[in-house]
Amino acid sequence: MVLIQSYSFAIVAFIICMTCWGSWANTQKMAKNFRFELYYWDLILGIVVTAGLAAITLGSLGNEGRTFWEDLGQATTLSILMAILGGIVWNLGNLLLVAGISLTGLAVAFPIGGGIAWVLGICYNLLLEILDRGYSEGQPYVLFTGVLCVVVAIIFSARAYKKLEGPNSRRSSKGIIASVVAGFLIAFFYGFVVQSMDNSYVAGGTGTLTPFTAVFFFSIGALICTVVVNPIFMAYPVDGEPVSMKDFSKATIAEHAAGWMGGFIWMSGMVLSFMAVGAGSPAISYALSNAAPVVAAIWGVFIWKEFKGSGKETKLLLTGMFAFYVVGLVFIVWSKI
Repeated sequence: MVLIQSYSFAIVAFIICMTCWGSWANTQKMAKNFRFELYYWDLILGIVVTAGLAAITLGSLGNEGRTFWEDLGQATTLSILMAILGGIVWNLGNLLLVAGISLTGLAVAFPIGGGIAWVLGICYNLLLEILDRGYSEGQPYVLFTGVLCVVVAIIFSARAYKKLEGPNSRRSSKGIIASVVAGFLIAFFYGFVVQSMDNSYVAGGTGTLTPFTAVFFFSIGALICTVVVNPIFMAYPVDGEPVSMKDFSKATIAEHAAGWMGGFIWMSGMVLSFMAVGAGSPAISYALSNAAPVVAAIWGVFIWKEFKGSGKETKLLLTGMFAFYVVGLVFIVWSKI
């Protein structure tokens, strides 16, 4: 298989992953009137197909370790289940976060769900590393200085969206609860996949899988969760009227393709992150890869022009967001140099 061994190249991979995870949602905008619950079926299909293609190509080429097919033959049931669990908790968290945004708006759900997932996830992955080796490969104080800066950037972004929503800003106890639960679920998915892997590939790994096999079974977990949970969201949507698979069949090829592309973009980032996780450590990998919410805000500012015509205070908030975001990323990268 093909893995990334250099820390410099690993940083590039994590930044690309961060960009992918902050950009996939743009494809839903491309689908226009295609409801999110219906779009999600195509998104998951794109995720599973991309993970499978990565496993039989990048996961079976090169001279590193076992091929994907060899790895399947020696994989333990517990390792497979751990990777599947990672897919289930991520997918459920992602659906709940979308529900939270629908109920309360970006300004509330975004910092609650995204902030909890990001900070708690970094702590969990750092703990896995310390429990495994007895120490952290990087400089935790520098890492958490970077984390603090990005948290400030997320808060600035949330306040900017709050002003954008204006009098239409909503507060819903159900939406807040959904966002909190989503944050806790998403925080642990990366660590579960790490734990499913062979320790020779990543600190904190307690399983038998190579990165590509772990990511493949993660996608299977996401698919299982979608099959069970998404019909519930379709029948009892948090916003709008119920939808059915009849509505799904009415979508155009372009609308379906938007979902497939979204899945391809998201999973391409996941593959790159785990190709490089051994070179970067789980905590740094998660910290950089999951700084995606601010990337999403950048799309909103420069591509979708969501803040066009905003006042001076909003522009100052956005400037602060970008500044703290860049400084935070520099500290996170520096934490292992």
